[in-house]
Amino acid sequence: MFRSYREIFQTPGTKGFSAAGFIARMPISMMGIGIVTMLSQLRGEYWLAGAVAATFALASALLAPHISRLADRLGQSRVLLPAAGISVTAAAILLLCTRLGAPDWTLFLAALFAGGMPNMAAMVRARWAAILGGSPKLHTAFSFESVVDEICFIVGPIVSVSLSVAVFPEAGPLLSCLFLLTGVVLFTLQKGTEPKVRPIDPEEKGSVIKLGSLQALVFTLAAMGVIFGAVDVVTVAFAEEQGNKVAASIVLSIYAVGSCLAGLVYGTLSLKAPLHRQFLQAVALCMVMMLPLFLVSNLFSLAIVVFFAGLSVAPTMIVTMGLVEKIVPRSMVTEGMTWAITGLGIGVAFGSAAAGWVIDGFGSHAGFMVAIVAGVLAMLIAGLGYRSLRSAHIRAISRAEEAAVKHG
Repeated sequence: MFRSYREIFQTPGTKGFSAAGFIARMPISMMGIGIVTMLSQLRGEYWLAGAVAATFALASALLAPHISRLADRLGQSRVLLPAAGISVTAAAILLLCTRLGAPDWTLFLAALFAGGMPNMAAMVRARWAAILGGSPKLHTAFSFESVVDEICFIVGPIVSVSLSVAVFPEAGPLLSCLFLLTGVVLFTLQKGTEPKVRPIDPEEKGSVIKLGSLQALVFTLAAMGVIFGAVDVVTVAFAEEQGNKVAASIVLSIYAVGSCLAGLVYGTLSLKAPLHRQFLQAVALCMVMMLPLFLVSNLFSLAIVVFFAGLSVAPTMIVTMGLVEKIVPRSMVTEGMTWAITGLGIGVAFGSAAAGWVIDGFGSHAGFMVAIVAGVLAMLIAGLGYRSLRSAHIRAISRAEEAAVKHG
């Protein structure tokens, strides 16, 4: 199985930018939870901690596509360092304002600008697409990066919370800033693998989100994000009701492990079904895997259910990125991938909020209904957008075949 993964790293420079990208994307999983842990300790108000973290998350979701669009237009090296510099500076101001007891509005303002960090997961995938575009190995590369994403979300929160509790409250967000700055510097130094800036076709002006096929992907991932956000919150509440809150982190790790294993295996497969059909099948599997949440009665059964539910996560993201690479103009691929990830992030935020509301009113077990309903909603959106997605994918394949014949 690992032979497929060794092959994608035979191209010079791939190990370097992938490793740097891993360091630079750690803040995605560290900063939000780090802000909550820091503010809850220093200010003692969970509503404020949650609100500031939500401001950061929403700013990240809204600003990241525009940063990626600039990277497509101007080049990654010219955009990433300034964006990371502004984000880190704002985060440092947030830490100082928290420590010095500055007014609450300063925390929200600093979090807003700190959210302007570049989406490094999309930047890394854009480099893979530039190097392996048109090759079956791109599927394996996207699979590897999906596994790396899962590792970030397993390790990052644990490190961030542990440091903020054991060392000093600002330690988690501070390390997050160091990861971002170090990773981006190392990433941008590797000019040899940076995607070339392609001339913009007059028809491609404006945001790539205007494409109906991309909208289908983004809205489907937003619904799936609701699942992830709900599962996180409900798992913590359910574990607390069961008298073992610490076990929540173990259960969520099992969820991520299931996704990692599925991603590793999926990356070695050579499936004949077209990507648009694989996408619909993956979303359908995700919906079906939510249904056993009805039957959860204890933490052991929850761990089993979320493990199998996790098996659909990485394959869905892998196929999504493969579709974005195909249907989006090559001059806009980074922005397209960022929109997909943004949809997921917004869904996570809504899922967390909705699950919290349901849990407060009806108990933790009722919170599972949020994930189940979101799974059905994701399937409905994918089904409604399937024709648009299928047409865009077929057109992309036709264009690729014509280009091959022309240059062959």
